[in-house]
Amino acid sequence: MLRKIWYFYYDGFRNLSQDGRKLWIIILIKLFIMFAVLKVFFFPDILKEKFHTDRERIQYVEQNLLPDNNNSK
Repeated sequence: MLRKIWYFYYDGFRNLSQDGRKLWIIILIKLFIMFAVLKVFFFPDILKEKFHTDRERIQYVEQNLLPDNNNSK
């Protein structure tokens, strides 16, 4: 089953026209920019910078993101 799926996509990409290959190259470059470059420069790992241990990170998330059950009753 997996082999049939692999050959389906393999044949499809192998038989692409020149324009189709250019479009896929553009798509792959854009994905690389979005996930690799932008993540590094615009989305730093703030929790790792502010806190040293996983326990401190968990406590911060619990205090700031989860609803406070004591005040709602």
